[in-house]
Amino acid sequence: MAGTIFRSVLNNVFSVCKSSNTVNLRSIHSAPVYYAARKGTRAKARAKKVKVEVTKVGFIPYNQRGKDKQIAQKINKHLDDTCKPKSEDDVYPMRYYQWVVYTVEEAVKAHQESHHPTMYNQPDALIYAQVEFNMEGVKKNRYIDSYTRLSLLPHAFPRDEERTILAFCKGQEIIKEALDAGATTAGSTELVKKIQEGEIKLSDYDYVVAHPNILTDLVPIRGLMKRRFPNVRTGTLDANLKDLVKKFASGLQYKVVKDENQENFGSVEVPVGRVNMDPKQVAENVNALLKDMQAGRPKRDGLFITRCFIVSPPATQRLKIDPFVFVDRTLSKEVQEESDDEGEAAAATA
Repeated sequence: MAGTIFRSVLNNVFSVCKSSNTVNLRSIHSAPVYYAARKGTRAKARAKKVKVEVTKVGFIPYNQRGKDKQIAQKINKHLDDTCKPKSEDDVYPMRYYQWVVYTVEEAVKAHQESHHPTMYNQPDALIYAQVEFNMEGVKKNRYIDSYTRLSLLPHAFPRDEERTILAFCKGQEIIKEALDAGATTAGSTELVKKIQEGEIKLSDYDYVVAHPNILTDLVPIRGLMKRRFPNVRTGTLDANLKDLVKKFASGLQYKVVKDENQENFGSVEVPVGRVNMDPKQVAENVNALLKDMQAGRPKRDGLFITRCFIVSPPATQRLKIDPFVFVDRTLSKEVQEESDDEGEAAAATA
């Protein structure tokens, strides 16, 4: 019915247009409507074709649910083997007995034997000290973050490391002392001008140190130096520039890293010598290193340094030493009383 009415209307329109000798056809834009209709029907057809697969799972007891998800077990890395017996034999499984404690000299001699040309054939291999820490702070549930320190060992040894030092100071004598101590570049205000003009780049130097007599002349380049500006807190500003340059030139930089999973555990591996050195010299280096590490301990009860090992790759053995031969096991009462007084004074002023 609707089709016949529509055709009759069109015939009337054509007849009117022919009578006036002009043909005026008006286009009807029906394509978007038809496309939308087709799109909707196609989407419905696709939805019908999609099959939803339902996998049936049998009954799982309550205590067995979630076992497929592996949960990382927290293992305490602070190992204490004092509860284990001491072995009376030379050959025994180490997991059931206490570790043998060596002196530093004995550990170095043992590594010298293993690195002999008849075995590993590396008589100049590096010797490392692996030190473990208790990173608990003064307050409970507070832990020390990872930090970096620089220590000067009494006996230097060759390392695969080159350091560049920029020293600012006034006076020809002080400049000469800085250069003799190991500074790469040393000078006065002429260095400041070269840095401003771009002839010298601060990024080319590992460390920047200065003498207090030139500190005011460094203010114009403070924006360029940013955190590398010499100051007492970072240990880059000292009147004894000679010893300061020696410390940064031949000093040993190490970083104590806090464990990600166990916040109260920290560790560091530091080179303390080479196998071909005198064992007494290596022991003196270990003594200086442990005392420097102990200087950064928080003022609290308990241990800070927990264990120490002497290792030398490619050898796999870890020889345990007693670190408390060189440092105190706990803080003295005087230091604890001073820390308590500081806490009371801070609370009174708050």
